[in-house]
Amino acid sequence: MIKKNISFLLILLLSAGMLVGKEKAVQLKKLKYTDIGNPALAGSAEIMKDGISITAGGADVWGIKDEFGFSYFEQTGDFDLVARIESLTAPHLYTKAGLMAREQLSDNSRHIFFQVFPNNNLRNKNNGGYEFQYRVEQAGEMKANYPAKFDGTPEFPVNYPNTWIRLKRAGNEFTGYFSADGKSWIAFTAFSMELSKKVYLGLAVTSHNTKESATAVFRNISMFK
Repeated sequence: MIKKNISFLLILLLSAGMLVGKEKAVQLKKLKYTDIGNPALAGSAEIMKDGISITAGGADVWGIKDEFGFSYFEQTGDFDLVARIESLTAPHLYTKAGLMAREQLSDNSRHIFFQVFPNNNLRNKNNGGYEFQYRVEQAGEMKANYPAKFDGTPEFPVNYPNTWIRLKRAGNEFTGYFSADGKSWIAFTAFSMELSKKVYLGLAVTSHNTKESATAVFRNISMFK
């Protein structure tokens, strides 16, 4: 009976995303880089040992169109992508870096973007460093899911170099997860959206300052099975 209860508990934890299965590193050489939205400052991506450094300009990923740098690969069906963001420079309070699933490479594409800021300073409805954003309609206004609390001690703080981020797709449900160590995961939010089965999946960075680029270093990029 005890073994059955333990097995059942493990199944529940796995399904909730608190525990994960086997981890497979993403082959960095398959990542392609492009600037989305023709930012004033061109970006670039440099593959390093166990990671990638992305330098990008861009006005923002928000509103009805986006400007950012994107290192991506094509993904069909469900996925569970994770990365550790080692560092993120701060040319603006709203500089962003994170994991994105995007239908098109156009500047107004529908997408899911689970992202972090450079620090835990107060922002609109957010006192931590994580935020879950999305655009449901092409060329439509973006929206966001915020933490339940936006005052006091942050529930989802960034802590470079150990800022872990994870985006999981199961059908049309997308879940963003937070972790302080890459082992124990807490769901930030879940959101249902009918995104095409085939998406451009990868790492996105926007400066939010058209006159200065931002640089984010991503490590431990992998997919959970």
